[in-house]
Amino acid sequence: MPQAKPNILFVIADQLAARYLRAYGHKLVKTPHLDRLAEAGVVFENAYTPSPLCAPARATVMNGLLPSRTGVYDNAAEFPSSIPTFAHYLRLSGYRTCLSGKMHFVGPDQLHGLEERLTTDIYPADFGWTPDWRLRQERIDWWYHNMTSVLQPGIAEITNQLEFDDEAAFLATRKLYDYARYDSDTPFCLMASFTHPHDPYAARGKYWNLYRDDEIDPPSIPAIANEELDPHSRRLYEMSAMDDYVVTEKDVRAARHGYYANISYVDDLIGKLLATLKATGQLENTIVVFTSDHGDFLGERGLWYKMSFLEPSAHIPLIIWAPKRFKPRRVSEPVTLADILPTFADLADGGKATLARKVDGRSLYPLLCGAAPDANATAWGEYLAEGVIAPMYMLRRGTWKFIHTPTDPDQLFDLGADPDERRNLAGYPDHQARAQSFRREVEQAFDIPRITEQVLTSQQARLMMFEALRRGAHFPWDFQPLREASEQYTRNHMSVTDRDLQSRFPRAPDVQSKRR
Repeated sequence: MPQAKPNILFVIADQLAARYLRAYGHKLVKTPHLDRLAEAGVVFENAYTPSPLCAPARATVMNGLLPSRTGVYDNAAEFPSSIPTFAHYLRLSGYRTCLSGKMHFVGPDQLHGLEERLTTDIYPADFGWTPDWRLRQERIDWWYHNMTSVLQPGIAEITNQLEFDDEAAFLATRKLYDYARYDSDTPFCLMASFTHPHDPYAARGKYWNLYRDDEIDPPSIPAIANEELDPHSRRLYEMSAMDDYVVTEKDVRAARHGYYANISYVDDLIGKLLATLKATGQLENTIVVFTSDHGDFLGERGLWYKMSFLEPSAHIPLIIWAPKRFKPRRVSEPVTLADILPTFADLADGGKATLARKVDGRSLYPLLCGAAPDANATAWGEYLAEGVIAPMYMLRRGTWKFIHTPTDPDQLFDLGADPDERRNLAGYPDHQARAQSFRREVEQAFDIPRITEQVLTSQQARLMMFEALRRGAHFPWDFQPLREASEQYTRNHMSVTDRDLQSRFPRAPDVQSKRR
């Protein structure tokens, strides 16, 4: 008997900007599996990260809240256990919940409502990467980005990241088989979270050779002189030591080549997961959700990586595929990763979910079912980590994007007329009233002086604690996967025949013994 509730396969890429996928207009990057999901799925054309850095964005994925609501300000801020996540709601709805891959949870709770994790994380779970706004963006060499990723792209058959994603994909695939073999009557939500195409831009030859050097497109906006960049972009340039090395056009092309190759690698991993769902008869009753935590400048304006609300860093893909449930369409309404929690809760309960607390996101279930986009819908973003020296906010509504931080001039872009954000309209007389109105809205929504003080207090406390915890005995928070070896394969508390039959999919036909 088929399940009443759909399974959910939730795939998260890392640092994948929407603009580099065919579903969002790129003509070169080869992603046949994502293309098929987009063609038969719901494509959210204007999806944004709520915070363009890994841990804050991924915490929002889980809890639907912006960083100042939770204290997950940066890549070394603890994600509190007392905050409900979508995993809690799904478990209450009868789901099995599992993560294979990266989520960058900081703190002793490494599950946040999930029943199990199949891998450790690729990044540390402690306070070591705490920024310090008191330094006014003085560079911290041992963990800040630098330009080695841009200057050392190329073919690599194994790397730290390839090893991690290979393992995450293998264990996610095996878990899909386990659900089919041992627990086929229970709906599941499986997260497969990969660390590619995040830099360094090194890729396997199989994927590198899908592209020729001479076909790699250059950045839409060439490098801008440092003194001509907006103040925030200038800080990003300086904090990543982008002026310490000579970056040539050949270097930029090679880095983009590696990035495209790694997008194709992620697409191949997705294809294997989809093939497993099909082979086990689970595909038609599974909703596939694909997104990324943030984007990558990839040389646009001469910048790299993320930590900005400009489009290459902030605009992400969001594709939801369930053609038996939702008709294919493209949705223009701005949305963010904060919408994942209420959406998943509604997917589990047919659009009737009730949340235990208010969140910053909204359910996309009505849009999936065909509702018209809301012209006044707002996508909010908040950034409180390295690269700024005060809170930074994004408001996206209709074609307008507004960016505000108290230390810098405001930025206002009409993305309908200026998709590359070449003209900051905030200072133009014809647009001053709109910019001022948006600024008032931001200031009413967020108590910026209070949030600034909270971030500074948190940073100073964590910097002290990190130093203290490096002395004496150390108990790491990094997730340690637990596998019950005595329950795997064949053991003496099992029937060998029964185990062989249970572990086989599809099941073998029954045979009759002559003894009966």
